[in-house]
Amino acid sequence: MPILTEAEEISDIAFGYMASKALFAALHFGIFTHLSQAPARVEDLAAKIGVPAERCRTLLTALAALGLIERDGGAYRNSPAAERFLVKGAKYDFSDYLRLQVHQQMYPLMDQIEPALAGELPEEATASYAEWFSDPEEARLYSESQHAGSLGPALGLARRVDLSGARKLLDVGGGTGAFAITLCEAFPELSATIVDFPNVATLGRTFIDKAELSDRIAYREGNALETDWPEAQDAILMSYLLSGVPDHTHVGLIERAFRHLAPGGQLMVHDFIVDSDRAGPKNTALWQLQHTAFTPEARSLADDWLETQLKAAGFESVSVEPLIPGMTKLALGTRPA
Repeated sequence: MPILTEAEEISDIAFGYMASKALFAALHFGIFTHLSQAPARVEDLAAKIGVPAERCRTLLTALAALGLIERDGGAYRNSPAAERFLVKGAKYDFSDYLRLQVHQQMYPLMDQIEPALAGELPEEATASYAEWFSDPEEARLYSESQHAGSLGPALGLARRVDLSGARKLLDVGGGTGAFAITLCEAFPELSATIVDFPNVATLGRTFIDKAELSDRIAYREGNALETDWPEAQDAILMSYLLSGVPDHTHVGLIERAFRHLAPGGQLMVHDFIVDSDRAGPKNTALWQLQHTAFTPEARSLADDWLETQLKAAGFESVSVEPLIPGMTKLALGTRPA
């Protein structure tokens, strides 16, 4: 590979933080939502978002260089990807997930990644999710953004897994119910129990009520690692759970899921899971690193490790396949009938 090309690749990595900040700034000012209404010239858009025209031009130039917007003559418009995923209220919108959770909560934690890796962080810098979510405002900010970011994967899961014969779903660490709501809408005979923290449950019930599913989805409040789970479930879902808890709890959670499933029941583990060769996917690996800044004991989940643990717990028909390409995977296992 020519040395200039190699240098460009390294520069792209080094400048990734700046690219992220350009995206977050655009979301903060609602640029993609404004451009969804109609293409706009710099001066017109600058007036709408309250930013001086030349500064707006600098931001739009960066967004165009990243491929997030396109320039047509003197006006700018959204790229197809931005139109689909970054416009407020769009079907696949996960802008709040990026703007609120990733930008406001996760990015500041990256400043402590080096001491986290070295084991030099003070105890208060790595509070558990239980402590974090005891603050109603932190729980609200995280949960609302996570809900928006989970709707797309939930739709993918509903298409991937056939739960038409299931009646009882246990969603462990199910947050505000994005997955439970989507699965109950897709499978009318299904009812769900969500295990999550009280402040999360309070917010989640508003989403469940809005979906008119309060008669089919209920909460069991508490820490998923400690709270009792209902028995004889037809399906158990753990989405983003293993990446958020210490590695020494993983085997116990998998074994516990096996015990709480009815014979023939299915376990679904959806998470940031890298390939067995640990060479990617890139975004998955970077997300795992980011999580280490907050949960230093988190495991770098790989598909071969997860497959081995599911089989060791007694699951059959085990598979691990991508759900969000280049980002997450879905592991499936069935308790023998």
